[in-house]
Amino acid sequence: MTGCAAKAVFFDFGGVVAEEGFMTWLADLAEARGLAPGAMVQAGMSAMWASGFVLGRGGEPDFLREFRAATGISLTVGEVRHEVFRRFVVRPFMLACADRLRAAGIGAAILSDQTFWLDELDREQPFFRHFDMVFNSYHHGISKQDTAFFELAMDRMGVSPAQSIFIDDNPDNVSRAASLGIAAVHYTGRDRFREDMARLCPAALEDN
Repeated sequence: MTGCAAKAVFFDFGGVVAEEGFMTWLADLAEARGLAPGAMVQAGMSAMWASGFVLGRGGEPDFLREFRAATGISLTVGEVRHEVFRRFVVRPFMLACADRLRAAGIGAAILSDQTFWLDELDREQPFFRHFDMVFNSYHHGISKQDTAFFELAMDRMGVSPAQSIFIDDNPDNVSRAASLGIAAVHYTGRDRFREDMARLCPAALEDN
C-alpha cells in the first residue's frame, strides 16, 4: 500500500521527534529528592509558561526564578541545560519517516512549543535538515494552546486542514488540531504510530 492523502505532516518535537527531555528531567529531579514527580512536572511546566520563556517573552533566568518560587529549588542555567538537553534524544526512525515523506513529495514540518533550546539542540544533534520548516512557539510568540498556531503553520506550508496530518504526544494538542479538521494522531508509542500512519499515510513507512 502506498501514497498519502495529506500534502503535509506536522510533527511535535519533544515526545515525538525526540524523547521528551524537559518533563522527564522534572520527574527525575523529583525522584532524586524524594518528592512527587507529578507535582514537580506541574510546577516546572507552570514556571515555563508563567516566565514567558516558551513564547519568547522571557528567558532562562525568568524560568529559574519562577521555578525556585514554586519549588524552593535553586538551579543554575548550566545545570538545567545539561540535564534537559541530554534527555532530548532524537529518534532516528522519526527522521527517516520525515525523509520518506519528503521523497514522496509530501511536506514535513516540526510544530513545537519550545524555547530557543530547540535551535541549540539542533546544533548538537542536527535534525532541522530533515524537515521543510520548523515552527517554534518561542520565535512565533504563539503556542499550540491556540488553534491560530496550527493555522499559521498550515498557511506557511500552503495546505488546508484536510491536507494535513498532525502528530503529538499531548492529547490536548491533538484535540485542538482535530477541531480544525486536521487528521490528528496521538503518539503513544512506535507500534501504534505505525498503525496510524499505515492508515493515514503509508508513504511514511519503510515497508509501504
